[in-house]
Amino acid sequence: MPAIESDDSREERIALEIVVDAYSEEERAMGWYYYLDSHLNFPFKALWISRRRTSSTSEVEVVGMSPEEYCSKEMFVEVLYKEGTAEDTFSVPLSDIEAVDADPKTQEVITDWHYWVAQGCEF
Repeated sequence: MPAIESDDSREERIALEIVVDAYSEEERAMGWYYYLDSHLNFPFKALWISRRRTSSTSEVEVVGMSPEEYCSKEMFVEVLYKEGTAEDTFSVPLSDIEAVDADPKTQEVITDWHYWVAQGCEF
């Protein structure tokens, strides 16, 4: 059962813009990858809410999509993480990212991905 209520306009956008003519897992993954890559306006500030580690949240800068080969099962973005004078770039799941300073289109695109995941959809 889906975790959130269905959104007809979002469903239509996903069906007609993102996974249109995608008949395999790989085609759906690449549909999402290129949709995200072309519609997210990098860089933007975000919260990295790690559900895989000890419930930690860090402010990061999202600087781009991770390479295609990382995104065959889940969408990943590259984040610049700074702590004190140290900084590093990590690939993190887009589902763990909440934009805090991004334009409206970027916010919508991230919400599209979160919606897809919350609905229990897979490639």
